[in-house]
Amino acid sequence: MRPLVWLRADLRVADNPALHHACAAASRGCIAVFVITPEQWREHHWSDVKVDLILRTLGELSGELDKINVPLLVRTAGRFRDVPQLLLDLARKHECDELHFCHEYEVNESRRDETVTGIFEDAGLRVRGWHDQTIVPPGDLRTGSDGYYTVFTPFFRAWKKRLGRDGIPEALSRPKRQRDRACAPDEIPAAVDGFEFAGASPDLWPAGEREARRRLARFIDKRIRGYSTARDHPALDATSRLSPYLTVGAISIGQCLRAAVEANGNSLGRKTGAATWISELAWREFYRHFLVGFPRVCMDRPFKLKTEKIQWRDDDKGFDAWREGRTGVPIVDAAMRQLDETGWMHNRLRMVTAMFLTKDLFIDWRRGERYFMQRLIDGDLASNNGGWQWSASTGADAAPWFRVFNPYRQSERFDADGEFIRTWVSELSKVEGDDVHDPPPLLREQLGYPIAIVDHAEAARRAIAAFKTLT
Repeated sequence: MRPLVWLRADLRVADNPALHHACAAASRGCIAVFVITPEQWREHHWSDVKVDLILRTLGELSGELDKINVPLLVRTAGRFRDVPQLLLDLARKHECDELHFCHEYEVNESRRDETVTGIFEDAGLRVRGWHDQTIVPPGDLRTGSDGYYTVFTPFFRAWKKRLGRDGIPEALSRPKRQRDRACAPDEIPAAVDGFEFAGASPDLWPAGEREARRRLARFIDKRIRGYSTARDHPALDATSRLSPYLTVGAISIGQCLRAAVEANGNSLGRKTGAATWISELAWREFYRHFLVGFPRVCMDRPFKLKTEKIQWRDDDKGFDAWREGRTGVPIVDAAMRQLDETGWMHNRLRMVTAMFLTKDLFIDWRRGERYFMQRLIDGDLASNNGGWQWSASTGADAAPWFRVFNPYRQSERFDADGEFIRTWVSELSKVEGDDVHDPPPLLREQLGYPIAIVDHAEAARRAIAAFKTLT
């Protein structure tokens, strides 16, 4: 038996079900393959920094796979439609008997996987798909009316009840070292055509599962106890910053959850920082379940269909000011500049900037969702779409349309000392006191910092009036 393992968003050796089971079944060695699909990635708005992280992670992974005698091959196919035949040809060339992969849940990805499964089975080869991106497989948790959950709180209750009954899946043992090496590994490419890396320093995001595990251990040891109160303050180093590693699969959701539960006294509940982080992991899972239940959100459509009637504003100048961090609203500009420089943004500020675009500027949430994907190192369709539709009041368990974040109050509450603003908005680096949140006009002129491009109170009334017509 020689299995072929098709790696995607599971770029690790530890706790990887596809690799674990393939290695366990192998008698003539196991082969791993990763397929680069640049045209599809561009269509899905993947960022340069995410692609760079993937390539660097593949380099680390190849070394780890070498320790268990599994060669990593890297192939390129322009689009998903080119992948099935490529994989079948590879399996035939290396006399592979079966294919293993971990499920992906987006519409295009799931259709691709169905096609791959069909062509392999038609060729007489076995296909084994494994759940990896969620603790509970999508579709296993249903409402009383046998539907998918659209509100997080009852989903979270059902999720905890399931784990309380069945237990948290145990970590898979390290794959056994293969006796035979089926072929030589490929050299990992340094770049992908069409993705010109010119952004966050790789030093900010070291690649690989060892780095991911190090970050998890440091978060559990140093910061998780204060997470519930500190997580909303962007000037603090209070979050795990594991999202890029979860996105590429350098660490599993199971590894994170098991560590959090252990830190929480082997409990899913209690009012602790660890319990709060567990709920954040569950939010990530909720959006994946939701994406499967309502696949239209993968296709630029809102969950709340009546919001398709909203006439969003065409405002290219406003959009450009937003993405370039020159709206004249300090907390928004600081967050957007952080994104531009690091490829990452604090979660509280993702909500603030998204609501500013959709409610203050009243620009279509899809433009913001797309831009975030083009810039984020942790760009993930389920979480990014869920967050944007939450802010725009078009999605699952979304912010009520009549509640609009006041960015100045958000700034005063979560960056009270103005440390985050001063770090990222150089024009305001020496402004003292509360003026940093909303500098007076004369000070703005002196510092070369723009007047706010929109009056928040007026903009909020405009957005509320537009949504009110839908009720």
